[in-house]
Amino acid sequence: MAKTEENLRNICRWSLEGMTALVTGGSKGLGEAVVEELAMLGARVHTCARNETQLQECVREWQAKGFEVTTSVCNVSSRDQREKLMENVASIFQGKLNILVNNAGTGITKPTTEYTAQDYSFLMATNLESAFHLAQLAHPLLKASGSGSIVLMSSTAGVVHINVGSIYGATKGAMNQLAKNLACEWARDNIRVNSVCPWFIATPLANIS
Repeated sequence: MAKTEENLRNICRWSLEGMTALVTGGSKGLGEAVVEELAMLGARVHTCARNETQLQECVREWQAKGFEVTTSVCNVSSRDQREKLMENVASIFQGKLNILVNNAGTGITKPTTEYTAQDYSFLMATNLESAFHLAQLAHPLLKASGSGSIVLMSSTAGVVHINVGSIYGATKGAMNQLAKNLACEWARDNIRVNSVCPWFIATPLANIS
């Protein structure tokens, strides 16, 4: 592991040694950064993405840094693939999971009057349904760990209008409410749930520099 990364872990006030984490959409952008942060702090991380080539490129980089990261190909808009993903995670982490980061998401920017039924279904399945379903699937694993945490990657678009599309904003606003509901419902199981709402960040999805 690089010297700077060792130093960061030594001076950090807390550690994720012994913890396990699942991060969706971890091959680029915010997801990739989250995977690296969790792994740098000592967690064993599993991540998924749709593009196997990108995943393998990331794996080589993570291995060179000494990170313990495993991967699988998964399109989170597919219910069957979400179920397969969680089966893999349960097997790899022996039935326990400490952290779930529902990061995978997408956007289609166009005027509301131009959205199709297919656009609506795709965005809802990718952004909102995937987060809800993966939280359901992860619940027994998070509960079994004794200390679980779910993070939903929402957006400022879920709080105010920022001209990125009404359906995208609706999915992110719903994620914020989902986080509140699950936080109250699952507190008894020692599972914390939070949503985070970033502003524009220079990622491939945002397509800004």
